[in-house]
This record gives sequence, C-alpha cells and structure tokens, in this order.
Amino acid sequence: MKIYFTADCHFDHANIIIYANRPFLKKEDLIDKRYWASEEIKENRCQQMNEELVKQWNKKVNPEDTVYHLGDFSFKGVENAQKWEEKLNGKIIHIQCNHDRNSGVKSYLVTGILVFSNKVVLAQHHPPRDSNEIPKECDFVICGHVHDTWKHKIIGDIPVINVGVDVWDFTPIDVTELLKYYCKVKNNVIK
Repeated sequence: MKIYFTADCHFDHANIIIYANRPFLKKEDLIDKRYWASEEIKENRCQQMNEELVKQWNKKVNPEDTVYHLGDFSFKGVENAQKWEEKLNGKIIHIQCNHDRNSGVKSYLVTGILVFSNKVVLAQHHPPRDSNEIPKECDFVICGHVHDTWKHKIIGDIPVINVGVDVWDFTPIDVTELLKYYCKVKNNVIK
C-alpha cells in the first residue's frame, strides 16, 4: 500500500484548461483567448482532460493505495464527484477547499498534520500567506490552489510544495517522491 498526494483535478471544469494553461487546448479553440469557440469544442476538450486525469491517476495508484486530494476535485454536484471517485483507484481522502463547497465532495478535513519519516507535514489546499500560518512543529507544507504558478517556494524557512496536477504531469505524487523532493528543496539542490 502506498500513499499519494495531489490537488486541483477540477474534473468537468472546462475553463480550468484556459485558466491553468492545460495542454488540451488548441489554438483555434478560443475566441479572444478567453471564450470557447463552441460548446462542442469546450465539452470535447474537457472530456480529453478528464480522461487524461483518470488515466494518469490509475497508472500510478493501485486500488489498495490511499490518495490525499488537497481540494478542487470536481464540479457539477454530488453525483458527479461520486462518478469520478468510482473511476479512480485508491481510497481518496479529501481536504476541502474553495471549489469543493459546491462539488459534492463529502469532506470533513480542512487541513491535516501528517508525519512521514519523522517529518511533520501540514496538508491544506491554500498555501500559507506567511510563516505565522505554519505550525512551529511542521517541517514543510503541501498544498494546491496555485496550479502552474510554482512547484515550490520557501515561506520563512519552511518549504511549501505544490502537489497540484498542473506541476506533476497530471499524476499524484507518492510520499517517497514527495520526501525526496522536499530534501532537494531544503538542501537548495532545486531552486
């Protein structure tokens, strides 16, 4: 059994393709760089995105694994969230965020404090604004929300790692990979 982290799948949210510059967009798909040329194109690109997210997720995650999804899972209500959960391998633990209030995701966690290899990790959707929002005992923070803006940054002296699909090739990241990345960031191997 493995543990994975991810965020910001945005299943059935076609406009996230535009907002986060996801690679499912073709030049002729938009009018004025903001509006879909047609509903058919919009639905087609969204379906492509959904299929790729499921494919990449299930390629890595096995049915017995656990995935922490740090917010913005899907759009369009309860049945829709359940539909996507049924297509994905693993047990999904949702950490709630701004879009999940209307998505149908049954989430009771807003944040989580997890311990892996003696490292204390704060898991939440939004990145902290400053070091005062990070509990003193935490070694690093994992979050989503920022899409392709950055993969990691340092707040105070604490690494904050974005586990969102937009910076991890649309796949969940396993805890071992996450800890290795943290060590590289902490040791200034990755700028």
